[in-house]
Amino acid sequence: MPIKQEMHRYPDDGHTTGVIAYNLGHDSITVLFAEGWRYLYDSDKPGARHVKNMQELALQGCGLGTYISQHVRENYKKKWRED
Repeated sequence: MPIKQEMHRYPDDGHTTGVIAYNLGHDSITVLFAEGWRYLYDSDKPGARHVKNMQELALQGCGLGTYISQHVRENYKKKWRED
């Protein structure tokens, strides 16, 4: 079971997004989606360039969900639910 991570709330700017929260690692990002699943993306999957772009979008608070659905899709390292 993955270690619990402190998540940072993703801003709700009035646009429909499935992203609820995120956690940034050195070379990774964990994203919590509205349906309760957490996805880990890292330098291995989907790759360092995508992770860097996703980290920047998370910090900007805009476009992360769209980026994932358009560029990354199912190319994640790990998927889990914390209950």
